[in-house]
Order: sequence, then C-alpha cells, then structure tokens
Amino acid sequence: MIVLDDASPTPPYEQIRLQLRAQILEGELLAGMRLPTVRRLAADLGVATNTVGRAYKELEAAGLVITRRRAGTVVAADGDNVRERAHRAAITFVQSMSGLGISSAEALRLVKAAYQDQ
Repeated sequence: MIVLDDASPTPPYEQIRLQLRAQILEGELLAGMRLPTVRRLAADLGVATNTVGRAYKELEAAGLVITRRRAGTVVAADGDNVRERAHRAAITFVQSMSGLGISSAEALRLVKAAYQDQ
C-alpha cells in the first residue's frame, strides 16, 4: 500500500500522506474504507507511530479521512468531492491570473514554484 524511499529528501510522514492522498483521489481507497491503525502501519513501514499519526492528522485536516476512536481511521465521504473543490479553486486561480494579464505558461510556472516552496 505504501512504499517509503529512504533516499528521498521528502520526510516519511509526507511520503505516507502523499501516497494515501493519491490513492484516495484516484479511487483506490473508497469512502468508508478503513485505513490500517497508526501502530500497524508504523510497524509495517518501520517508522515511529508519530510519523504515521502526523500523516493521518494532515489527511484529516484536508477532509480526506475521519478518525473515530473505536472505528479507527476511514476514508471520508468528502474525499470524493476533493477533485470538484480543486477544480473550482483552479477556475478561480485562472480567472485571477487572466485578470492580472498572466499567461497560462507563466501561471503554471508560478504554481510549480509555489509547490516547491511548501
């Protein structure tokens, strides 16, 4: 499910978050599906429980998963509309860039730079 690259400059929690996010957005993990417990995934990946816990918390903050005390962490139903929200945000961005006279090529460069700055 998750593969960590020890040689990557990306921290392990971020690798976990990015891979789970991609699996949710691509429909590999569907709404209501339970994720492994923090302890189990941490043991499977050979990382600290805090590493997995941080990834899960960030996914929850993004609305992609819900953590319930007894039910564990499950893929949120809202995760299904993330692409729709992202599309609306993209439209707003494009309208803003057009209003400023920024070309699509320059807008893409700005987006790539913003992602690298995170």
